[in-house]
This record gives sequence, C-alpha cells and structure tokens, in this order.
Amino acid sequence: MDILRRLGELLDRPGFPWKKLIIGFQVTQYVFEGILSLRQYKILQQTKPPQALADEVKQETFDKSQAYGRAKAQFGFVSGLYSQVQNFGTIYYDVLPQLWDLTGIWLYRYAPNGYTGEIMHTLIFFFTYNFITTIINLPVSYYSTFVLEEKFGFNKSTVKLWVVDLLKGQALGLALGAPLLSAFLAIIQRTGNGFFYYLFLFGIAVQLFAITIYPIAILPLFNKLSPLEDGALKVGVEGLAKRLDFPLTNLFVIDGSRRSAHSNAYFYGLPWKKHIVIYDTLIEKSETEEVVAVLSHELGHWSLSHTTKLFGIAQFHMFYIFALFSVFINNRSLYKSFGFHKQFPIIIGFILFSEALAPMDTVVKLLMNILSRRFEFEADEFAVKLGYSTELAKSLIKLQIQNLSTMDADWMYASYHFSHPILPERLGALGWSGKEKKADPPKMDEVNASVVTGREL
Repeated sequence: MDILRRLGELLDRPGFPWKKLIIGFQVTQYVFEGILSLRQYKILQQTKPPQALADEVKQETFDKSQAYGRAKAQFGFVSGLYSQVQNFGTIYYDVLPQLWDLTGIWLYRYAPNGYTGEIMHTLIFFFTYNFITTIINLPVSYYSTFVLEEKFGFNKSTVKLWVVDLLKGQALGLALGAPLLSAFLAIIQRTGNGFFYYLFLFGIAVQLFAITIYPIAILPLFNKLSPLEDGALKVGVEGLAKRLDFPLTNLFVIDGSRRSAHSNAYFYGLPWKKHIVIYDTLIEKSETEEVVAVLSHELGHWSLSHTTKLFGIAQFHMFYIFALFSVFINNRSLYKSFGFHKQFPIIIGFILFSEALAPMDTVVKLLMNILSRRFEFEADEFAVKLGYSTELAKSLIKLQIQNLSTMDADWMYASYHFSHPILPERLGALGWSGKEKKADPPKMDEVNASVVTGREL
C-alpha cells in the first residue's frame, strides 16, 4: 500500500504532458502494427502455397485464400486509420470533458432529486458515449459483414437480423452494464485506498456469475440450442468425455448457420458441470471422427489445465490492473491534462489510466500469445496420444481451406497477433505425411471455419 501511495505521488506532477504522452503511445502502436501488417501483406502477395501445403491445397484454393487475406488486410488498414482518427479527435479536442459537462446538464435539468450523484452521472455519460461510438462505427461493421464477408461467401445474416442483434446488444449492455458499473463505482467510493482488493473479489464474482447465466439467459437471445441427436457423433463425443473423466452434462448443437458460415465448438460451465456446444456448420461439413478429433483437442486444453492456468493468469492480470489504477485514481495532473480541472470522475480516471497502460498491455498481449501457441501445440499432442493424429490433421486442413484462412504468415506479425500456430507448423508437429488428395476450394455458399469461442481450434 505504501509503495503504491509513493508511486502515485511520484507520477502526479503538475504540468506533466500526459495528453502528449498518451497520443504518442497511440501513434507509436499504430505505426508499429502498421509495419507488421505491411510485412504480412507481402506474404499475402505470394503466388505459391507453403511447401508443407503444396500437396494439400489446389492453386485455385490458395489464390482465393490469398485474395481473402488481402481484402481483410486492406479493410484493416482503413478501419484502423478510422479508429485512430476517432481516438485522436476525442483526446485532442477534449470530447470527454465536454460530454461529461453536457450529461451533467441533462442530469441537473431532468433527473429527479436523489439521482444526481456521480454514479447516475457516470451511467448517463457512459451509455451516451457508448451510443455515439456505436453509431460512428456502424459503417465499419456494415462493410465488414455485408461487403467483405459477403463477397467471399461467409455472411449468412440479413440487414434485419444485423439491426436486431445490434439493438439486443445495446439493451443487454444497458441491463447488465448499469448495475455492474454502479457496483464498480460504489466499491471504490466506499472502501478507501484499498478498493482494489474489493474490486478484485467483485470481478471474480462477476465472472462466475457470467459463466452461470450466459447459457441460460444471454445465449438464447441470439441463438437456439438443441440437444445433439442420437447417432455416431453423440456416441463418439460421450465416449471421449467418459474416457477423459470430463464432467459432461449436456451436449448441444447451436444454429450458427443462421448468421454466418463460420463454425464453432466449445465447452463451458463450472468445474463439476460442463456443457459442450457444436455449431451446425461444423457438423455439416465434417466427418464424425473429425468432429471428435476437434473436441479431443479442445478437451486437451481442459485435461492439461490450460483453461485453469489461463483463468489464473487472467485473475492476476485483473488484480494488477486494479492495483495500478489505485496509483492513478487521484492523479490530478492526469485529469487536468485532459480538460478536467474542477471535477475528477472515477470513470474518467479509469479511461485515462487504461490509455496510459496501453504499452504495458501490448507486452502482455505478446507474452500471452506466446503462451497460447505453446498450449495449442500441447493440445494437439494430447489429441495425437488419444489416437486422433490423422483425423485432426485432416480436419485442420479441411477447415483451413473452407475458411480460406491465411496459409502462411510473417514471423513478426504472427508472433504479435496470432494466438495459434500457423497450419504448416501444426501439421509438422502432428507428423502429417501429406498423402491426402488435394481438397477442392469451398463453394461460396458452403464455406465454414473453425473459430472456437474462448479457445480456437
């Protein structure tokens, strides 16, 4: 506590150019990531597949994959610049203090007595800001779904469904965000300088609550879950779960094809009660043994305690975030640098603190990706030991082709951005001999992908 207090005093230096520093952080990160993207774009201009995939992928498929990768990269350049301009404008033109003052006026004029404190003011400010940013980013979201994904055959949504999902998301954010944000602020207001201990416990409770309520109250708002029908797949998955002593309670199929041709498979639940969800698109485009092989990889993460380890790391990360926030929460020079001279709202302090922490988060991201790639190799090895080496390799190849995923990557780009090894690396680790017949490219109405919630394949 004393160390944190002294650090807070050291960093609260009148006249310190926090605004210039944070803008400098943002520009540096944008330029760095842009350089990495340019390196990757050169890979996407290659005309021949990697040697490891030469016998697995037809030229037509590789050309489509490269075109899709270039299209996503070009979209990333534009959307990234759009986001950077937004961030720069928000900071440079003091949008935050102006919006805080405006919402304060609304609160003073229209709120009943007893509802004019910082918590209510913060709620109005936060959801107004969120609404504005959502509107500003609608063109980006629309283009991604109905132009980019549509062009390559992945989008299955309609404009109506897209709008409905957007409205549901906003309503859900309001229904859950308001009490959670209120509790966040109340804990800080009432627990003094050691508030981060209580925020940490609150964060753990929220996560456990989310694990419990998500499949019951949230997921059904967007998708339909149905029990997996009796048959070879159900027998195979239940046999795998029994073999590993995985506490399987329910086995569901989700209607992922309603919105997208991408596919999903994941498990969730408390330690003693787990549920497996398989997307209908994955079942439709894969052989039974291939789906079981996919799940053998996923359950490998559970059996090897990867999910537990990542959960533990996440808790440590959350604790140090809240602890460091205690250093900045009373930093008047930070507030004043961004136009807050008389009022020092907690939520503004947290937003500015998050911006100042960006360089450290970049390092954390890099380290977590390194660890994640190691876990992926271990989960693949786990599937091999279960006897699914061939089936997993075939599934990886098939899903890579159906997804038109990037088949090679620049090492620096992959190290920074990828949480999973690229396909040639995984096939090499699996000992794949490459004797399968070359797969045909996906038809534009039949593509799918493996994008597994929480942990991808």
